[in-house]
Amino acid sequence: MTEQPQREQWGSRLGFLMAAIGSAIGLGNIWRFPAVTYEHGGGAFLIPYLAALLTAGIPLLILEYTIGRKYRSSPPGALRKLARPAEAIGWWQVAICFVVATYYAAILAWALRYVGFSFDQAWGDDPEGFLNQEFLQLNETPGEISTFVPGVAWPLLLIWVLTLGVLLLGIRRGIERANIVTIPLLVGFFLVLVARALTLDGAALGLDALFTPDWGALADGSVWVAAYGQIFFSLSVGFGIMITYASYLHRKSDLSGSAMVAAFANSSFEILAGVAVFATLGFMAQAAGVGVADVSSSGVGLAFVAFPQIISEMPMGAFFGVLFFLSLAIAGFTSLISIVQVIIAAVQDRTGLGRTGAVLGVGGAVTVVSLLLFANDSGLYLLDVADHFINQYGIALAGLVLLITVSWGLRKLPALQRNADATSSIGLGVWWRICLGVLTPVVLTWMMVDSLRHELDENYEGYSTTFLLWGGWGVAGGALLAGLLLTLLSRRRPAGRETTVDSAHSVDHSVDHSVERND
Repeated sequence: MTEQPQREQWGSRLGFLMAAIGSAIGLGNIWRFPAVTYEHGGGAFLIPYLAALLTAGIPLLILEYTIGRKYRSSPPGALRKLARPAEAIGWWQVAICFVVATYYAAILAWALRYVGFSFDQAWGDDPEGFLNQEFLQLNETPGEISTFVPGVAWPLLLIWVLTLGVLLLGIRRGIERANIVTIPLLVGFFLVLVARALTLDGAALGLDALFTPDWGALADGSVWVAAYGQIFFSLSVGFGIMITYASYLHRKSDLSGSAMVAAFANSSFEILAGVAVFATLGFMAQAAGVGVADVSSSGVGLAFVAFPQIISEMPMGAFFGVLFFLSLAIAGFTSLISIVQVIIAAVQDRTGLGRTGAVLGVGGAVTVVSLLLFANDSGLYLLDVADHFINQYGIALAGLVLLITVSWGLRKLPALQRNADATSSIGLGVWWRICLGVLTPVVLTWMMVDSLRHELDENYEGYSTTFLLWGGWGVAGGALLAGLLLTLLSRRRPAGRETTVDSAHSVDHSVDHSVERND
């Protein structure tokens, strides 16, 4: 039997919470939540949103925290200790994180460049043309790669250097310290953005459009599904991040209280982002003499087309632009760190490599793939398709399979509930098991069916079938196949390492049973 190195731990509960909040707060909070709210009933949408938070978001967070802390391993190792076949789900999540990391970093590289572009409004009178033609040098044919784009490559490389630099320092000195600095800074930047946006002419017009409730929307099932979808994608659940982060917790850490703090902090930031975005869109609508519906957008179009146009027209536009794109970069940076840490933790747990070797090995591979796929003239198309399919048929589907496996197949929810209750300030009732065992799987299944129906009705964004097959379905299916392959490779471990893992497993169980008896 070989002696395993002691697992790293967070320095404090605050450090863990900041890291969890930093992972949850990302690009989707800024450019997805406001648009989803506006399109699904405005102020009325906050009712299904809150219901989804309480019945899916927080219960899922607690579940992943419990699995991570109890088994003290990355997703493959933790799920293997639940049941050997479940290891495949963990490796699937690792593969998903690899895919997401490659394109997520590209968006941060764009945001970094746009910080510089904001000083002199380099996009001129045509932000869309500047983005597509001058900056990204977009190919007319989606999926056809013909040109390397240095203007994207060097900031992308810089993003990876910064990310891997933080990860090399470890959990406490790297990730924890980085989030303790960046999260307050991000909130401070956004408070300044909100204050500036609220003073713009037309701000009230934008806020009315965002928050005026359409109570009739509550009778539409798609509105409730959208609320659950927003919560699911916003909280970083379903692809192993929170299992990984919780594996570095102390054994007596409060799980339910931490989950509620992280979830409500994330939702508060989403509402703050909604105010900033729609107050600014209201200014744009009034200046153009059109309705807010005519200028509202989401995703890349909001951040890199609509906002540059607003920045060019508003007083102190350069200041507003620098703050906005810095905030976008910081929000994405803390999320990227958490995504890559999942892969690093899995490699460390499987191979016994030290942090330096694992970071450089994982970081080198993901950086090369990221540069090859997204620093070219088809990068935006690849990013758009990969993001859509890996979210719908990767993250959400992996989360659904995990829930069904844990709740229905293994029937582990009661045992996990006892483990969480033993050290948590807020006890979990039968509602927790009902939410995870019935409600959330039903909603996620409906999301899958509804999304698949739309895919079959028409090609996503009008892209060619060939491009969608390899750039979309191929990416999502490739992540699943990679997870299965990694599972097979992982099981071909030396006998000594197998004994060590099984021995650690028995120790974990003895500790857990002791906690449950004391409870």
